[in-house]
Amino acid sequence: MPDGAARAAQSAEDSDRDRLAQWLGRARRVAGLVRRSPRSLPRMVKGAYLLSQVERSWPQRRPPQQPHGLPGRLIVSLTSFPPRYMTLAATLKCLLSQTVAADEIILWVAHDDASSLPNEVRALQRHGLTIATTTDLRSFKKIIPTLRERPGAFIAIADDDVFYARTWLEELVRGYDPSRRAVLCHRAHLIRMQADGAPAPYRSWAYDVDTHAPSHLLFPTGVGGVLYPPGSLHNDVADVAMFRRLCPQADDIWLYWMARRAGSAIQRVGPRRDMITWPQSQSFSLQKTNASPGGANDAQIRSMLLHYGFPT
Repeated sequence: MPDGAARAAQSAEDSDRDRLAQWLGRARRVAGLVRRSPRSLPRMVKGAYLLSQVERSWPQRRPPQQPHGLPGRLIVSLTSFPPRYMTLAATLKCLLSQTVAADEIILWVAHDDASSLPNEVRALQRHGLTIATTTDLRSFKKIIPTLRERPGAFIAIADDDVFYARTWLEELVRGYDPSRRAVLCHRAHLIRMQADGAPAPYRSWAYDVDTHAPSHLLFPTGVGGVLYPPGSLHNDVADVAMFRRLCPQADDIWLYWMARRAGSAIQRVGPRRDMITWPQSQSFSLQKTNASPGGANDAQIRSMLLHYGFPT
């Protein structure tokens, strides 16, 4: 066999071996999670199946994309950090395979985390991904740098460990109505109120409600994806010192208050879907800490109430 052909064959063999090792590693981690939490098995199986489908269909089966039709630039913005890097490319491929084309898809990472980005993620820059570095603002990196550097844009935020259907962005965009001020989301909780006019504890809210009526008591959750049109957030939204003091671990809470202070209603769009995360991606999750009984969400909501009151 000629030297060139031999090298190509060896390279293909090495690539196959690397992929096999990667999948075996994932399988071991999933098995460990199932042993610790057997009730989560159906969701893990679905996540593993969707992960394999995304990988198999990329990039040959990317759908034709249509213009978004909004009166401004449309930016999809998200962030990540090293514990999530192993499955990050799968989420990015979902976002790059939407039926509606964004003007830009930006992945923000902290300056110190950029060097450890996998080559699989870097390669997606050839398909339209923008990778940018910023100060480490934790989960707030998904939107604060974009608000600063892309003023006047429509900003759709996404999480870094979730399967997004191909019509995810289209459904957010189609919900936009220029005649009213609203934030559009795929997933929202209904805030329950107490007799004293304050929100009830977070765990008592109605989760993942199935309504399309706009309301100031709907609380959008970033995991499902949220579209913030220009002017839908209060000018204080980028006040880093303030959100670090009041709710450093809860960008959803901060963004809800900023939307309501700007006079925006919240409206859920699209069909109600289960949010499927990739296997083993939730080994590090703020949601587990924030939403636990007496957890950080309630403490951070109290801080927002003391400083701003409840935004009616």
